[in-house]
Amino acid sequence: MFKVENMSLYYGDKMALENINMEIKEKEVTAFIGPSGCGKSSFLRSLNRMNDLIEEAVTTGSIKLKGSNIYDRKYDVIELRTKVGMVFQSPNPFPMSIYENVAYGPKRQGVRNKKVLKEIVERSLKQAALWEEVHDRLHESAMKLSGGQQQRLCIARTLAMEPEVILMDEPTSALDPIATQKIEDLIRELKNDYTIVIVTHNMQQAARISDKTAFFYLGELIEFDETTKIFSKPKYEQTEKYITGRFG
Repeated sequence: MFKVENMSLYYGDKMALENINMEIKEKEVTAFIGPSGCGKSSFLRSLNRMNDLIEEAVTTGSIKLKGSNIYDRKYDVIELRTKVGMVFQSPNPFPMSIYENVAYGPKRQGVRNKKVLKEIVERSLKQAALWEEVHDRLHESAMKLSGGQQQRLCIARTLAMEPEVILMDEPTSALDPIATQKIEDLIRELKNDYTIVIVTHNMQQAARISDKTAFFYLGELIEFDETTKIFSKPKYEQTEKYITGRFG
């Protein structure tokens, strides 16, 4: 899905990521782990060019999505962010109804047919495992939902755009254990149809839900392999020290 070659990221004079090389496979869950400030969220945001919104950010090297370099000047950033959706750390529903939250993106893309919008909303909420909980109150404010429900609503809002990739930046860090488990169960379901890349501080979470894990440290990709190998037989001492809790 993604092929990253010699990618570096600078914020002004500061190098945030140095010479990253990685391939992210289709319909797998890839987890990024590492201590705070190591560059994992910066790298996640590079995959849909969210760093473009930071004035002094400069990216070198290439990131190819299905063979096309997303940092090519001709690449349509709006199309990229449709293909590569984003779910943030804290739930951020819009201050409108549950229905309007999910229908917002398709409406912005020009979908006006009420029947089609209704179908998109229902399909997306079902995919996000939220339909059964909200189907009888779609026109109530999304702000009335619990934190876990709000996060699943944000996932439904992303799914309504029919992306190929879903980026998740610590999607459960603000949630209680029960809500966290629901999101993890959902991620396992969604990987049948989507490529998922998740940043997590929770190493147990990475071990539970991901197929591949990347360990970042001080802006470098130290190790990237199958999750079972990373957690049972890491190649590098830095990785082993981090996953055994000796620093981080």
